[in-house]
Amino acid sequence: MALPALTFGTSVRAHAADLKRRNKSAIMLWMGGGPSTIDIWDLKPGAATGGSFTPISTSGDVQICEHLPMMAQQMHHMAVIRSMSTREADHQRGRYYMHTGYVPDRNVQHPSYGSVVAHELAGTQTELEIPPFVTVGGGSVGPGFLGMAWAPFTVSSDGQVRNLDHDIDSDRLLQRMAALNLIESSFNRQNRGSAGKEHEKILQKTLTLMTSEQLNAFQVRQEPQAVQDSYGTGGFGRGCLLARRLVEAGVPFVEVDMGGWDNHANIFPTLETKLPEMDQAMGALVVDLEQRGLLEDTAIIWMGEFGRTPRINGNTGRDHWARSWSVVVGGGGVKGGIAIGETNLDGTRVETEPYTSQDLMASVCQALGISLQTVFTSNNGRPMKIANGGKVIKELFS
Repeated sequence: MALPALTFGTSVRAHAADLKRRNKSAIMLWMGGGPSTIDIWDLKPGAATGGSFTPISTSGDVQICEHLPMMAQQMHHMAVIRSMSTREADHQRGRYYMHTGYVPDRNVQHPSYGSVVAHELAGTQTELEIPPFVTVGGGSVGPGFLGMAWAPFTVSSDGQVRNLDHDIDSDRLLQRMAALNLIESSFNRQNRGSAGKEHEKILQKTLTLMTSEQLNAFQVRQEPQAVQDSYGTGGFGRGCLLARRLVEAGVPFVEVDMGGWDNHANIFPTLETKLPEMDQAMGALVVDLEQRGLLEDTAIIWMGEFGRTPRINGNTGRDHWARSWSVVVGGGGVKGGIAIGETNLDGTRVETEPYTSQDLMASVCQALGISLQTVFTSNNGRPMKIANGGKVIKELFS
């Protein structure tokens, strides 16, 4: 089966010239494990559920955790959505849902948001020779029915790309690839299904990547030492710096992984270590993008699969909680310096309009200029509306 076509609606390709010039991109900062947003972005001082951290003022009209002083200076660029309310509190199901907008379905493999954004924007960036969807420091959810041409390309936080080195000269490599292409083309002309065609596309992309000067975008060590130091020496910091280099090179979607948030025990000492690392890297990313004139056209999404319980358990930790939690977005023309929605005094429920994964991604699509009328056809023939028909969070653009 060929890649699914858009069945109706206006595609972003109608605006290809403008998008190519402006290089629209998105960076997802994925907090694997379920971060305790009640201790990070929506603190409850004085409540029994409030924990041990103190909120501080920021450059926007919002308070955040005391362990995020660098992000506090950049919150005029960012918005906290405090009224996320979802249903998937299992790690794998929550991860799938927050990456796709769909609950797992054994009959359909849905594409991740990274694959969708890459599919929609890569055609507008015709000079891009490196993959349009890159994951740094960890894997992501796959391309589903969009096909393997839109699968995430995984690299380490140092930008190391496995299996691209070769010990033969370029002429010999090209001869081998030409022979392989002849065999694959002959096979595909026999109409043996989509797998061979997808493999042929991937091989062509691999050859282009192996011989492209754009591979230099992965070399974070080429950055001045002062820039490297500003992001921090940890893997997440290097990953964020790599993300900036990749969107600067025209990559439409980069996902940077920072795991370790499944804090069922001793949560506060753990966060006292993790939050400064996150703060430095994320703060440096926002500053760097803004100084280079990239922030206006680069959407940033910070999120995990769910939040954590307002109740502190007997091990001084917090358990899984999807009913009331927060995500953070910024850049891409999104209105910063605000908190959208609110939870009650102890954080146990959302008091305002609840938002979902679909609403978040619909808003990101709007920021990137991707039409919400776009519809794909899944491999079982069902129409699939982009972002699963989510609604735009209007306060982000008012």
